[in-house]
Amino acid sequence: MPQPTVNEYRKTIAALLSRLPFAIDPDLRAEGRMPTMAGSQFLTNKEQGDWAEQVVFDAINANSKNFVAVKYGRTDALAAGDPEFPAFYANYMNELNEIGKKPDLLIFRRADLADSVGVAPSLDDKTIERALAAIEVRSSSFLAQRYAAFMDNRIATATAECVRIQAELMQEPLSSLLEQRSPEHYRLIRTASPDTFRELGFRSRSWSSSTDLRRLSELLKRMKEQIRILHRRDYLSITPKLEDIVFVNRWIQRFGVRHYYLQVFFDRAYVIPFGEILAIASDPDKEGSVFSIERDVKNQGKTTIKINVAVGKELLGRIDMPRHTSAMKELDRGRLLFYVTFHGGRGYLDSDVFHRDIIDDE
Repeated sequence: MPQPTVNEYRKTIAALLSRLPFAIDPDLRAEGRMPTMAGSQFLTNKEQGDWAEQVVFDAINANSKNFVAVKYGRTDALAAGDPEFPAFYANYMNELNEIGKKPDLLIFRRADLADSVGVAPSLDDKTIERALAAIEVRSSSFLAQRYAAFMDNRIATATAECVRIQAELMQEPLSSLLEQRSPEHYRLIRTASPDTFRELGFRSRSWSSSTDLRRLSELLKRMKEQIRILHRRDYLSITPKLEDIVFVNRWIQRFGVRHYYLQVFFDRAYVIPFGEILAIASDPDKEGSVFSIERDVKNQGKTTIKINVAVGKELLGRIDMPRHTSAMKELDRGRLLFYVTFHGGRGYLDSDVFHRDIIDDE
C-alpha cells in the first residue's frame, strides 16, 4: 500500500483534528501555570515513564538491523521545586508554541544516520524530516494480561448473576407480580439474554406491602447492581492527554513525520497511529466501548482520551519485570521526597508489527 506523501499526511491529520467533538484550537498557545512543587507520586510516574521509553528504545535497537530508534523528547531530570525548574519550564512552553510537542523517539533508517546507535545525533530540521516514524511513549502501572483475565472473570460473574436473578424473577408468583406492577420491567427482563444484559437500563422499584413484593424489589435491586458492573469500563487503554493533541498536531504540521502512541504496561506494549486516535475519538458510536474521556488521576486530573488497547497492535509481546528500588530527592528547603525507580526489564519486539504497522504502515 503506497505511503501518503508528507503533505497528504499533514492534511489528513488536520482534517481529523477538525472533526473532534470538543473545541480544539490549532493555534492554541501553551500558557500553563508553572507547578511550584513536585510530589513523590509525580517522581515515581516520571521514573516509570523513563523506564518505559528505555525498554522500547532498547527493544527496537537490539532487534532491527536496518532501522534505529533515537531519543528525541525531553530527558531533563528536573522537577518542580528545583532551582533550575522555572527556566526549564519557560523554555518548554516556548518549545510547545514554536514546534509543538516532541515525541519521545524517532525511527530512522540506520543508513540515514552517521552517528552510532544509542548516541543522539544532532537533530536539525532536515534530519528530523527524514525520520520514518515518531513515537510518543506512555506508561501504565498494570499487567495487561492479568487485568484482562480479571475483567473477563468479573464480566462472567456479573452476567451469571443476572441470568440467575432473571430465572428467579420469571418464576411464579414473582413473574405475575412483576408483569402486573411494571409491564416494562417484565418485558425487558423476560427478553434479555447474556449478550444483552449490559444494554438493560431501568430504575429500581421498591414495594414492601407483602413478602413476595419485598423479594421482587430486592431482586430488581440486585440485577441493577450487576448491570452497573457490566457498564463499567473493562479495558486497559492508550492514554493521549487532550491538552497534548494540539501540540502533537503542531509538531506533525512542522515536520510531516507519521506519529504513533505506544502504551507500555509491565508485561507488554501496544501501538496505535495518532490519526486513528483522532478518528476513534470523533465517532460517538464508539464512546463507551472503544474509548472514553476521563479525568486521569495519574496525570494530575488532566482530561485524557482512553482508547481500548484492543484496537492497537501489540508491539512488545512480552516485557520482563524490572527491578524497583526506593530513592530520595532533597529539595532546597530541606523537604525530602521518596519515590520508586525502575531498572532493567527487557522488551521483546514483534518484528512483523514493527515493520508492517510502523515502518511500512500498511
